[in-house]
Amino acid sequence: MSDFTRRFDVTKDEEWDTRAILTEVYRALQEKGYNSINQIVGYILSEDPTYITNYNNARTLIRKLDRDELLQELLRYYLGV
Repeated sequence: MSDFTRRFDVTKDEEWDTRAILTEVYRALQEKGYNSINQIVGYILSEDPTYITNYNNARTLIRKLDRDELLQELLRYYLGV
């Protein structure tokens, strides 16, 4: 056994998963006739999953995302950092 610590970085995969999940949730809300942005913001602010439709498994998908990590990711993207 060696005496060093390995690094494991899943940042790229997590970013893609977050983007894919948000895209799918957005589409499901659009298809059901909701204002997708308002509904997602409502979910982010309250963490109440009822803001998200069950259609196309969107509610289950959005609950896979940690709200704090999602906010951090959105800020990083918006600020370009």
